[in-house]
Amino acid sequence: MEKFRELGLDGEILKGIADLGFETPSPVQEKAIPVILGEENDLVVLAQTGTGKTAAFGLPLLQKINPEWNSVQILVLSPTRELCMQIGSDLKKYSKYLPDIRVTCVYGGTDIRRQMKELQKGVHVVVATPGRLVDLLNRKALNIETVFAVVLDEADEMLNMGFQEDLDFILSNTPKDKNTYLFSATMPKEVERIARNYLVNQKEISVGKKNQGADTVSHQYYMVRAKDCYETLRRIVDCAPSMYAIIFTRTKNDAQDIAKHLQRDGIDCDALHGDLSQAQRDNVMNAFRAKRLKVLVATDVAARGLDVDCLTHVINYNLPEDVESYTHRSGRTGRAGKEGISIAIIHSKEKGKLRRIEGILKKKFEYKQVPVGEEICRAQLAFYADKILASEDQEDMDLYAPDVYEKFAELTKEELIQHLVSYEFGKLLKKYKNTADLNISEDDRGGRSERGERGDRGDRRDRRGRGEETVYSTFMLNVGREDGLTPRDLMGLINKYSRRRGIGVGGIRIFDTDTKFEIDEESASDFAVDFSKVLFNGIPLEIKAIPTRDNGRRRDDRSRGEFSGRRERRDRDKRDSRGGGRREEKSGGKRRGRPGSDPKKPRNFNRSSSRG
Repeated sequence: MEKFRELGLDGEILKGIADLGFETPSPVQEKAIPVILGEENDLVVLAQTGTGKTAAFGLPLLQKINPEWNSVQILVLSPTRELCMQIGSDLKKYSKYLPDIRVTCVYGGTDIRRQMKELQKGVHVVVATPGRLVDLLNRKALNIETVFAVVLDEADEMLNMGFQEDLDFILSNTPKDKNTYLFSATMPKEVERIARNYLVNQKEISVGKKNQGADTVSHQYYMVRAKDCYETLRRIVDCAPSMYAIIFTRTKNDAQDIAKHLQRDGIDCDALHGDLSQAQRDNVMNAFRAKRLKVLVATDVAARGLDVDCLTHVINYNLPEDVESYTHRSGRTGRAGKEGISIAIIHSKEKGKLRRIEGILKKKFEYKQVPVGEEICRAQLAFYADKILASEDQEDMDLYAPDVYEKFAELTKEELIQHLVSYEFGKLLKKYKNTADLNISEDDRGGRSERGERGDRGDRRDRRGRGEETVYSTFMLNVGREDGLTPRDLMGLINKYSRRRGIGVGGIRIFDTDTKFEIDEESASDFAVDFSKVLFNGIPLEIKAIPTRDNGRRRDDRSRGEFSGRRERRDRDKRDSRGGGRREEKSGGKRRGRPGSDPKKPRNFNRSSSRG
């Protein structure tokens, strides 16, 4: 506590942080507190999330407040409701022994009238999200012309979320002689523009280098085939029983689908994305903060500004498009001096993007092998044994112990342990018995295409070159036009989830509620099994093979997409006459039947798919 006193803090502030267990200031606090307390300079602070930034600006600014001046003196802007609430809660804890100082939070998603009544009582510190603050200013419900300090917390996040105009409007309504303190994890050009336009005689404090990741975070990557990404994710989660993590995806559909798959596989998780109402979002976050959820699956937009302590892992199911986003993702773990792990699951074509991120972060990513079943089972059993040994609540066991001892009297210690493990972990051991190795070869990790994929394509070209006919099998899918399915969607599903490469696809006919399509017979034997756990727009896919009159055989020189049988041809004609059955299939970028299309060439899925 003496070191905080040496920085210039005194009296009731020191008592407040002593109750919170503060002993030694973090690097960012040690650098920022004296500047904010003793000088009239504006300040740019570059530091990762979780380094103690709230205390770095909150403690000195609370000490400078005049409680007798009943007006807003400090304005703190944050990108999200969650971070806004967290900052407000921290400031109230810091000012525990300053009862005359009033702090309030204003943010969207709640009744603005209640917040207006709170402001009418008079407050000294307002913590706000930009959108709600603009609403209050337009309603003349808040006057910020009296503030002496404005804090822009996670400024890069606010700009990424599109608050540029709101920030300009808010800052233009504050006094010119105020101090502005800009805190940011990264320094993109937009943040530099804010600093250039609104800060005067600013100093810059940097904890680490610009855009560089925190030293407390180690970076790892797993390189697998695109179709194996979910299985890899599940194994990573299962192999770390004590994991407490956020899994990042690019899209809300990915977040929903992955969360549903993990829930079905017995993992406590939920999804956080833009389609949730504020009440649903609060429920998910409350459960995650209370650690009733092991993992949270979230998009970047939904997770911005989240302030959750003690995360052990961050998992990038999809790499983000820019390094700043990766920096924010990885910064969710390794906070407050604790160690954390940031994991990226990639396929071979993403190796270049990973190397670019390494170069900018100045961090080396460690390649990891995907865990096999034996490794996962050992980790789970060890965790379970540690939990049993750590159990101390045995007060009531004396009453029931004789009955239990009698039940197990005939068993040896080894037999009892085997029964216990089998009862608790029988399903897990069965699930991971004889699991496949998902790791790809060293050559493939170097960025070359998968050898098996090249071989499959070459074989098919040779067969077609020799004039041999392609044999197709027909399948029915339980989603159609009304569910939003397009031929492109179907091709993407096949490319992503089929274990085989170079699958030849024949005709595709999309109806209102189902779809009929053809797959080359060589790939058809176990084709439907690959889709047993796949969702499309939240609908579990069901794929069934349909026996045809000629056992699915047809020659390549037949019109692709024309299913044999008069009944199907008649049904097609009827649907066409109603305008609802027009073919949607394309070949080589051209609709079938137009000049330049080649009806003899089957479509092959041999590209590495994108998981976004």
